[in-house]
Amino acid sequence: MTFSAPWRRRHLIGLLGAAAVPAWAQFRVEVTGVGLTQLPIAILPFRGEEAAPQKISAILRADLERSGQFRAVAPPGIVVMDEASRPDVAPWRAAGADSLAAGSVTRLADGRYDVRFRLWDVVRGQDLGGQSYAVTVGDLRLAAHRVADFIYEKLTGEKGVFSTRIAYVTREGSRHNLWVADADGENAQSALASPEPIISPAWSASGSQLAYVSFESRKPVVYVHEVASGRRRLLANFRGSNSAPAWAPDGRSLAVTLSREGGSQLFVMDAAGGEPRRITQSSGIDTEPVYSPDGRSIYFVSDRGGAPQIYRMPASGGTPERVTFTGGYNISPSVSPDGRWLAYISRVQGNFKLHVMELPSGTAVAITDTTADESPSFAPNGRLIVYATRQGGRESLMTTTLDGKIKARLAGQGGDIREPDWGPYQR
Repeated sequence: MTFSAPWRRRHLIGLLGAAAVPAWAQFRVEVTGVGLTQLPIAILPFRGEEAAPQKISAILRADLERSGQFRAVAPPGIVVMDEASRPDVAPWRAAGADSLAAGSVTRLADGRYDVRFRLWDVVRGQDLGGQSYAVTVGDLRLAAHRVADFIYEKLTGEKGVFSTRIAYVTREGSRHNLWVADADGENAQSALASPEPIISPAWSASGSQLAYVSFESRKPVVYVHEVASGRRRLLANFRGSNSAPAWAPDGRSLAVTLSREGGSQLFVMDAAGGEPRRITQSSGIDTEPVYSPDGRSIYFVSDRGGAPQIYRMPASGGTPERVTFTGGYNISPSVSPDGRWLAYISRVQGNFKLHVMELPSGTAVAITDTTADESPSFAPNGRLIVYATRQGGRESLMTTTLDGKIKARLAGQGGDIREPDWGPYQR
């Protein structure tokens, strides 16, 4: 069987494409679309931020808007406030704001920065609290993301994901890089550079490790990489192909695709290595495993029925049941943290489009208007999906709300940006 581009690219022949983003390139966040219910919030410039290397209020505003849950409200004229100010709520109510955030950034004697903020409910005139962070210059963006997390949780009742991280892969000529970046795509740090393809990065549940596939041995081999130290270890280098690693939620084992016994089949391995245990038995290709959040099931892609479809089976092995029935070609499953939603890529009239299925009902809808989507991955709160696509003639990372109404492009000045995986909450 011959598989189309995303399947081949991800699992058989590595990465293809144009030159990638340089290491120094900054991502640009462009938010498009309007949600049905968005909370109106005013975010004032933080006092002193004009002298700081990062504009905290701009990062905070972009985070909240990208979530799809908020819309920014312009201040009623020139307003100067910080975390110690008590606002006159009447003008803010008239401006249409439900809440207001203000703060300050002060450079300390030791070179660190003191970031402070306070959040107000201007409808009720209530102080909703605030926090302060003393951070190095390199952590100013992280402080801004933590402010956004605080505000998001206070106003929605759910945890924010702005201080989490994503991993993704780029190619620049013959140079391949595995990057770890902030959830908005900024502050990217290279975890691995190689002249050979790197594919399929997958975060462990703790966020301390990444599994990935490297072709540096001239064939696909699975490694596990310690993010903090940069140390890595070989996990799977068996005869044939070793690919598509997926962590179990408890971090003790991984599912992988191996061809050591002939065709590509699913195996489970201890995270420390050792002998793999085969869990699928088919004459076709079984690949792209992903665990359910409770660890009891594995979703995967198989062509056992003649074309790639998504199946589910017990994590210990057993009889698979087919999950996708709409469309003749469905790949790249990702399950939401609450187990309710399945994101995947479906080929529709030759185009590869991101779909979201409500698993209890089996109802699935396409949520993008692009034609080369790949590699969806849920945010740890389940409210956003990051994916790769081609837009405007170049590869881009995008985030989208589950209904597809609000999207944000996380893109540099050009290049080949692929295979994002959204990391967990940091512990």
